[in-house]
Amino acid sequence: MTPGTAQRPQLTTEEFEQLARRAPETVTLELVKGKLKVKPVPDGDHTSIFMWLLRQCMQQRPDLDLHPEQGLVVEAYRQGRARPDGSLAPVEHFAGQGEWADPAGVLMTVEVTSYDSDTDRRDREEKATGYAAAGIPVYLLVDRDRGALLVHSEPHNGEYRQRTTYAYGDTVTLPDPVGITLDTEKLKEFAG
Repeated sequence: MTPGTAQRPQLTTEEFEQLARRAPETVTLELVKGKLKVKPVPDGDHTSIFMWLLRQCMQQRPDLDLHPEQGLVVEAYRQGRARPDGSLAPVEHFAGQGEWADPAGVLMTVEVTSYDSDTDRRDREEKATGYAAAGIPVYLLVDRDRGALLVHSEPHNGEYRQRTTYAYGDTVTLPDPVGITLDTEKLKEFAG
């Protein structure tokens, strides 16, 4: 390997943003750690899980909005761009920020796994690292393959210090600053 090639991104940020604007509606593009990632458009169960979570957030924290698919600048030193399934932030937090917003002020990001070959590395590893490096206090992963919720919290030096796994059906209290309690019994209906 030539010295310095390990850090070189596949695309510049500008090239990625041009490509993302022209992508077909059947995929979502992200730039994570300088590499192009492709996510399929969510299926019906994926969307239903997100809507279940959205309702819980609105009922318990009307001062917050769960924004679907808001682009975030993550790992800026590596030109990262991520589009979480959801970003929990104060009402109107993203007003005026454009397609790729600064993650400062985001309280939680949410991912619901998809059934594709890249979900393990993308959702379980790279996104957790990226969100922790961006200082996002909580990362909630709804892992459909495992029938579980993984709550990541206490970001420090690019990693989450706390990672707690809950089975579908458990009561899950999301740590501060989120402070929402989820009754996950409903998720059993979406178990594959």
